[in-house]
Amino acid sequence: MNEVSRNWRSATQLIHGGVNRSAFGETSEALFLTQGFVYDSAEAAEARFKGDEPGFIYSRYANPTVDMFEKRMCALEGAEEARATASGMAAVSAALLCQLQAGDHVVAARALFGSCRYIVEKLLPRYGVQSTLVDGADPRAWEQAVRPNTKVFFFESPTNPTLEVIDIAHVVALAKSIGAKTVIDNVFATPLFQKPLSLGCDIVVYSATKHIDGQGRCLGGIILSDKEWIDRNLHDYFRHTGPSLSPFNAWTLLKGLETLPLRVRQQTQSAARIAEFLAGHSAISRVIHPGRADHPQADVIARQMTGGSTLICFDVKGDKAAAFALSNALRLVLMSNNLGDAKSLITHPATTTHKNLDEGSRQALGIRGGTLRLSVGLEDVDDLIEDLDAALGAAARHG
Repeated sequence: MNEVSRNWRSATQLIHGGVNRSAFGETSEALFLTQGFVYDSAEAAEARFKGDEPGFIYSRYANPTVDMFEKRMCALEGAEEARATASGMAAVSAALLCQLQAGDHVVAARALFGSCRYIVEKLLPRYGVQSTLVDGADPRAWEQAVRPNTKVFFFESPTNPTLEVIDIAHVVALAKSIGAKTVIDNVFATPLFQKPLSLGCDIVVYSATKHIDGQGRCLGGIILSDKEWIDRNLHDYFRHTGPSLSPFNAWTLLKGLETLPLRVRQQTQSAARIAEFLAGHSAISRVIHPGRADHPQADVIARQMTGGSTLICFDVKGDKAAAFALSNALRLVLMSNNLGDAKSLITHPATTTHKNLDEGSRQALGIRGGTLRLSVGLEDVDDLIEDLDAALGAAARHG
């Protein structure tokens, strides 16, 4: 990245940041579909492997197109280094496993995506890493969970699917006081509305599959941090285990970044209107949306977020039968467990994304039979409200 680009604002960085043009001078970013690279001489190959000469060696851990995506994300996030991965879960697992060893302890918020809960509760213990799940919204719960061997704090904010918001500054301060690292999944806030590194977090992960692509085309993930942490912990792990992002997907994600601010801001505005509509409907018992004054952590949101969310969590009266009736009656909103898409998507967490949790765990997270998660897309908001209003009539008959 040249020195001038460091002063560019986010929208400009998302179009021009990290560009590495070939000798052809192409306007769009070049797509380098290659596994390996050739060298001018044996001496040049030796120098590149030793790190004495810059350049690419093998696309499993470095590729020109992927490198552009990583640099552009660094410019947006304010990070020194990044590694792009094949999926969001590849980013989460690599960010944790690369820095933990047998005997270590992880404290994680219990409100996590189902696969993230699997990593913390099932996978890490197989390798001798202990874990404790806490009520992330309760500052005292983090403090009480600390052990002498606590090495990592891990959480989402806002959380999936109930959009609980965690006080990042408190968790960071606690982690620093004991020499632990903080890993945050920032996917629901997006890098536009929340800057975890500026709030003191050490590592940020994203499922780029969500808003960064934003059009349902491909999988991707990314881990961002300072150069020292990545060089010491992630670089060799990433190089030898191979969770790399494909160049084609990196190119697709670069195109997605160009329109990220336009899409996310429009989706968030629409989500706020839809949340207001749902809150006033007689068939709805609960609405959670960051940005609303009645959000349980509204004060924390005001301190650490600059926008709301494209996601809404709401409960339909009548439990699972009513939630299913509403979902089945929708004609414009699609049923899918993805989110952050240009198309509006709805899912029933208790039977999909969080189905592997027992009933008690789901209740503790606020996931009920009537809970639905709505990802608001780019359709006309009035069409979406009309679709929901008609479907709520079907749900009301089960209330």
